[in-house]
Amino acid sequence: MFELRRLRYFLAVAEERNFTRAAERLHIAQPALSRQIRQLEQELGVRLLDRTTHSVEPTDARRLLMDRGAELCAEADRLWRDVRGFAETERDALTLGYSTSTGYGTAPALLAALAERHPALAVTTRLLTTAEIVAGVTDGTLDAGLVRCPPPTPELVRTLVRLEPQGVLLPAAHSLAARESVEVASLAGERLLVHPREANPGHFDAIVGIFAGAGLEPQLLLRQLSFDAAHSPVLRGEAVSVIGESAVEGLPGALAWRRLRPASTIELHLLTRGSGRRPAVAHLLRTASETARAQGWLHSPA
Repeated sequence: MFELRRLRYFLAVAEERNFTRAAERLHIAQPALSRQIRQLEQELGVRLLDRTTHSVEPTDARRLLMDRGAELCAEADRLWRDVRGFAETERDALTLGYSTSTGYGTAPALLAALAERHPALAVTTRLLTTAEIVAGVTDGTLDAGLVRCPPPTPELVRTLVRLEPQGVLLPAAHSLAARESVEVASLAGERLLVHPREANPGHFDAIVGIFAGAGLEPQLLLRQLSFDAAHSPVLRGEAVSVIGESAVEGLPGALAWRRLRPASTIELHLLTRGSGRRPAVAHLLRTASETARAQGWLHSPA
């Protein structure tokens, strides 16, 4: 395979039709330029230029190489720029959106692993609703989003990060709190505290589906606050709630979390665009895969 450098030299001579002008344009000595062209002709086994005292005339082979050689050089330049872009990744920036529910354990663990593996990567995080995350990843204002049960979105790719075990949250004084785990069927008659369906249809349907699987249709109490660390309605005994095990740490002492039986999980996904990904996103996805494996996040509970 001949060197692209010699092809570029040839194109300059062919365009200028003069070795002297081409040498000045390329900032090299004319004898060196002539030598490079002769070597190119030897490699190809064909004469490219008919040299006269005052000019350089094209041959048929020269016309073919000039027409397609310019395209080859342009494509090589594009390839070079694209590959060099990967070398810039460590100085790149990444914007990750995540929802409140994923911020208890999943997002912090993922961000810590990303910082350890790629310390030069500048990561900006934004706490948003599921709808805002889906919209942000779709329009490119976010590079990725971490959400529970995201809605199907054709232009986005969903990468499963965690199957989070679910449990029931109830007052510590509740009779069921004395058990190590709670059968879903034993929650018959309890009001269920949930976010309105429009906040995240996938998560709403998954939680209600846990009860439906036990033949229950609970009375719903819709959350009035988007974020309530105290779980006030549960604390007051007005309802029970189903939350993931990552939210257990930091619960008020007057509340108890008990794993559900049969075992139930909620899916947490990373959302990314299907095209136009920046190299930093590949780092995020690889780190998420490694972290999920190390943490055992994708193992279904017994």
